[in-house]
Amino acid sequence: MNERTGITELKGIGEKTAGLFAKLRISTIGDLLQYYPRGYDVYEEPVLVSELEEGRIQTVTGAIYGKVQVSPNRRMPVTTVQIKDISGTIKAIWFRMPFLRTTFAAGGRVTLRGQVLRRGGALVLEQPEIFYPCSKYEEKLGTLQPRYPLTNGITNNTVMKAVKQAVEHIELFRDKLPEELRLKYELAEYNYAVRGIHFPEDKEVFYHARERLVFEEFLEFILSLRKLRTEKDRLKTSFQLRHCGETDQLLERLPYELTKAQKKVWREIEHDMESGYSMSRLVQGDVGSGKTIIAVLALMTAACQGYQGAMMAPTEVLAKQHYDSVTELLETYGIPIQTELLTGSMTAKEKREAYARIADGTAKIILGTHALIQDKVDYQRLALVVTDEQHRFGVHQRELFAEKGEAPHILVMSATPIPRTLAIILYGDLDISVIDELPADRLPIKNCVVDTGYRQTAYRFIKKQVSEGRQCYIICPMVEESEHLEVENVVDYAAMLKEELGGGIQVEYLHGKMKQNEKDEIMNRFCAGKIQVLVSTTVIEVGINVPNATVMMVENAERFGLAQLHQLRGRVGRGSHQSYCIFMSGSKAKETKRRLEILNQTNDGFKIASEDLKLRGPGDLFGIRQSGLMDFRLGDVFQDAAVLKKASEAAEWLLANDHESIQNLEKNEKTASVIL
Repeated sequence: MNERTGITELKGIGEKTAGLFAKLRISTIGDLLQYYPRGYDVYEEPVLVSELEEGRIQTVTGAIYGKVQVSPNRRMPVTTVQIKDISGTIKAIWFRMPFLRTTFAAGGRVTLRGQVLRRGGALVLEQPEIFYPCSKYEEKLGTLQPRYPLTNGITNNTVMKAVKQAVEHIELFRDKLPEELRLKYELAEYNYAVRGIHFPEDKEVFYHARERLVFEEFLEFILSLRKLRTEKDRLKTSFQLRHCGETDQLLERLPYELTKAQKKVWREIEHDMESGYSMSRLVQGDVGSGKTIIAVLALMTAACQGYQGAMMAPTEVLAKQHYDSVTELLETYGIPIQTELLTGSMTAKEKREAYARIADGTAKIILGTHALIQDKVDYQRLALVVTDEQHRFGVHQRELFAEKGEAPHILVMSATPIPRTLAIILYGDLDISVIDELPADRLPIKNCVVDTGYRQTAYRFIKKQVSEGRQCYIICPMVEESEHLEVENVVDYAAMLKEELGGGIQVEYLHGKMKQNEKDEIMNRFCAGKIQVLVSTTVIEVGINVPNATVMMVENAERFGLAQLHQLRGRVGRGSHQSYCIFMSGSKAKETKRRLEILNQTNDGFKIASEDLKLRGPGDLFGIRQSGLMDFRLGDVFQDAAVLKKASEAAEWLLANDHESIQNLEKNEKTASVIL
């Protein structure tokens, strides 16, 4: 059995189960072994009730005290039981599990493991695992049990059994990293790392295994970028886009002046486009720094010289917003440039007509989603490609877009603030410009970090803002234990909020499991002001522009990374009204308070990113992915900044000394292709 062996060779995986694994992009043993856990259940010694800490997952053993109670609510029955030990009593609650009424016997001993939360002023165990009798817990004590991303029809146990078989029967892989590098950076051997990431004996084994695999993942990515950079270095282009008067005309008529940072970046872009060589430039700018107007100026420069410019956004809502704002801007200031919108949800007739106007050159500025890079789209002379929120596309999609023209200029926009040292590594195929200044007329967002006791005050504040005509976001975290619970969390919260806020306020919810057309419909209604309060997961993180939204409240803020919280905060503060961000934490841990306080003190994304890096430690590795910046299998550019820097050093050494190892690493295209 080797990495190319089909998974049907494993015991218990027939054609039907293989079909379900295929939904997870797993068809071979190699795929399976690279399907890493997304977290671990760490089964530690039970603690006394008096030692339970809010915000942690802990285990307690005690006697069942009193009767098991089930609420009469049919839609969501709540089962409650009291557990007592020598130090005190704690309540455990389960949702939608009324059958537990017959599970427990009064006075019997039980072990429960779950999240410790504060409800109504008291600590409770919410939805804990049940070990009854207690001896069942002793079997798992001290172990780390992997939790895998799942799909309907496949349980965690199914994946775990399959991986265990593969790990036991696979022939040893040849380590692709030269021994010199492994020794220099104290990295684990590859086969040890694969076994250790799936079934670590303890935390130390996990740390060593993960660091090795993250290092290799980053190294493959960086080498791919270096290769791209070499291939494109000083690539000549026929699109020598000179300065045009229309951009001056627009800048003179705008009701505001560009900031010094915007002017500097615009000069850099103009210089690139005039040079006769293809531009490859990243514009990094915090939320609200004015990147979009820079992109419009570049698109105008191409259009006014008879060429085409296209801008790709990650979602249909954002693409439509770009189209509306660019079209309105050009019409308002009397600049006769034909714009075009192209998205996947357009009718077949609308697409055919758009294709025709793009192909014959009538459309000069084209805005859209991934639809812009489909085979059916033929551009007349595409001179400029702009991608917004680039990390949602990846290098490979940028390349596909660029292939639609003959060495067009490439401009990448990102609102994710990354310290420059990391940005140089991550965007190794691009020159970097930074807009590090906000427009003077932008009102700074007022922030507060509070505990759950502030919730009713927050609801009253939200009602007041809505009564003044404003709109609000409330963000719920993804519940790690179950993808299904993520949806229920948002749905149930929205239902509760409708009752809390009253019938006059329109409350809706949004989550990642909804179909794209449903998400777009909700966002369009929110943008139009027909929804006052939107309860959502982080699907609203990128780019949405609703100037009338003035409140962003984040539940369980401790579950998010600072960079992600800052991105979420950027959804408000976009209009003329004062905006507010409420970070509600369910944890009283000092480290959590210290992290969140950074957001309370500054709205500067670059400063937040730098401070976030300083607070990182190996203990964070059991937490959530912090940035969501690039879709690495294991690595996180904030969490693993130190490893990223080492991998960058190693890439330089390999390029200078060991081309055979580079070829071995390049053969593993799967990891790199996820990112590229």
